[in-house]
Amino acid sequence: MKHKIFGTLATLSLVAALAIPVSVPAAPAPKPQPVPAAKAAPEPHPEIREALESLRRARKHMAEAAHDFGGHRVDALKATDEAIRQLEICLRYDR
Repeated sequence: MKHKIFGTLATLSLVAALAIPVSVPAAPAPKPQPVPAAKAAPEPHPEIREALESLRRARKHMAEAAHDFGGHRVDALKATDEAIRQLEICLRYDR
């Protein structure tokens, strides 16, 4: 009788062990690391770009003006065009 009870308990234990799946909790999924935003390179020559815009505005003002600035408008427009051209060349060589 002892062997029958022991055999039955052993069988039940074996069936229970095989019937209940043993699960190991999976490792938590790694949190995605935020990708650092690429920092835009600072403008290398902001003053030159500002000067270009100022010269372009001044040129437009002189070209559209009703008077000739004491006879200097034509020369001023030529000089402004040359200054703009030189600054654009400067920026091209900086690349």
